[in-house]
Amino acid sequence: MAKEIAIGKRAKISQAQQYMLLAVFGAAVFLGIAIALVLHFIKTISFNTRIIMAEEESIATYSKVIETTGVCKKPSGSIYSDSELEKCNPDAIETSEIPGTLRYEILENLAANEALNSVPKETNSNCINPETGKSFTFQELTKASKEAKGANELHAASQLIKSCSALRIIPDAIPAYENEEALLASLNNIFNISGWSPESISPGNASDASSSIDGLENIAVNLIVEADSGVTMNVLNNIERSIREFNIERATIEWSGNASLSLRAQATAYHTNKSTISETTKTISPEEGN
Repeated sequence: MAKEIAIGKRAKISQAQQYMLLAVFGAAVFLGIAIALVLHFIKTISFNTRIIMAEEESIATYSKVIETTGVCKKPSGSIYSDSELEKCNPDAIETSEIPGTLRYEILENLAANEALNSVPKETNSNCINPETGKSFTFQELTKASKEAKGANELHAASQLIKSCSALRIIPDAIPAYENEEALLASLNNIFNISGWSPESISPGNASDASSSIDGLENIAVNLIVEADSGVTMNVLNNIERSIREFNIERATIEWSGNASLSLRAQATAYHTNKSTISETTKTISPEEGN
């Protein structure tokens, strides 16, 4: 009888141990699953946080570019809201409303530069004030801008400042694109005001042109002048005084007995590269460090 009782107790203990092992195993499984889910949620939260931070950085960068260039008025906060961007109209913004911006510095300071304004502009009929019959002064241009009513008049006044103020000298000196016909026409005008009528003007070999300045492209041109010494010197002096840069790289000058001075030269003019806005792409990987 005692033996049977002992065997029964032993069986119950063994069964209890089995239940205990199963309970421990189940708890371990659930704990492992819980830990895996927690790690997954942590990685997901970290990944989404990095995405949100990158988006906020991009928005802040775009807002800074808009504010710095003066496309829109300064935002009420640190970045532009959607409503502020929807209401933004560059043509309806006066320069006095965007002080310190790139647009303000160009239209208020650079456009009023007296040295650049000293270059004649009578060749542009749009720059003649119909009331005075003379070229617009910068004061007259800015007055028209301040008295403009509505976006259309303000836009027209802004275009007039760009065309008839010192700003027009910039594209004259360094055009924004390659135009050999305009370059040769400028040279022909230099020759004519120097008292020399060339038989022909031709572009040069582009391989002979050289530029070590970033952002500039070359236009090669051949210069040939065969006239008396006074005319040849006038040509050289007018080329030197030209607002357009001509870099004479190689030249041959010959003196003849009949007071004739011939010039054969290879020169280079310049134009700027096409201006573009570069955008960068940032890839955010769920894996840390990628």
